[in-house]
Amino acid sequence: MTHAKFFSLLVASCVLLYGAVASYFLPLASFESELTRMGQVPEREFGWRAPQPALQAEWMRQASWQEADVLVIGDSFSDSRVWQTVLTRQGLKVHTEHWSAIRGVCEDFQPWLRRMGFQGRHVVLEVVERNVASGLPALLPCQKMDPHFSVLANQPRPLPPVEIDREARHSDGRLSIGLQVARNLKSYVQQSSAPNFVRMALANGVEVRRMSNGCRLFSHARCQDSLFLTYDPVADIDDAALEAAVKLQPRLAGLHVVWAFVPTKSTAYLHPNKTFWQRAAARLNAPDLLGMTQVALDEEVVDLYPANNTHFSTTGYLLMGETIWQAMRRGF
Repeated sequence: MTHAKFFSLLVASCVLLYGAVASYFLPLASFESELTRMGQVPEREFGWRAPQPALQAEWMRQASWQEADVLVIGDSFSDSRVWQTVLTRQGLKVHTEHWSAIRGVCEDFQPWLRRMGFQGRHVVLEVVERNVASGLPALLPCQKMDPHFSVLANQPRPLPPVEIDREARHSDGRLSIGLQVARNLKSYVQQSSAPNFVRMALANGVEVRRMSNGCRLFSHARCQDSLFLTYDPVADIDDAALEAAVKLQPRLAGLHVVWAFVPTKSTAYLHPNKTFWQRAAARLNAPDLLGMTQVALDEEVVDLYPANNTHFSTTGYLLMGETIWQAMRRGF
């Protein structure tokens, strides 16, 4: 009987100990965005806190091919359909497809587009900076459109959150991840307290960088620092990408095409002196999205790109949409 009581007490103690450990570490393993998840640092320290604009679901509705005024082909910056709300609020109907589905701007792009039922004349081709140099020349050899559409393309997109409670406790992560996040946080706190702190490497190509005016540009708890990808391109984009886009123009004749080149977060905050966007504006009438980010940062727009994310905040997306809309208006 004594042994049974001892065993029961031991089991109960282990359960209580695990519960106590889990209650502390599991909330650290719940992530909202990719940079905190990849770098394994807590959302409560690097997640945005300033409220974002509220959107309405009808503004994000996917129009059919047949009813669309505007076709958007883009990557993850367009898939959320947030920047497109600037267009839909102007009364335009927008159909969005991912590059992975469309797979090219081939020689038969125009007749294929009409076979799909698209009767509009406005096409936005959105490409994030890291894919421009290799992606645009890769479109040239394509002769025949061969799309692979996803069933997800026409499904509703969730409304972006207006607020997130960073003190809320979640327990849907893994304990081992929570332990690693705690170790990373401890190391970061120690290193970042040094007066000459500049950067700290994290896991999976993520780094923490000290920002000279970070607390005027970010709302997260550790606002003096932000997260970036170490493999974002530092070099400017050469003219080969622009030459490729110019060579694609005959395939787009008769359409009003807006090339929307989205700068990476690293370019916007760390390497803003690139000239590609000015050259793209001169050659393609492309909207200067890098210039848009610099105006926003000069005006101290908070969380243009949140610290925990490689993508724009809702605020940033709406500025992107407004810049694209101003470029589109020249084609009406």
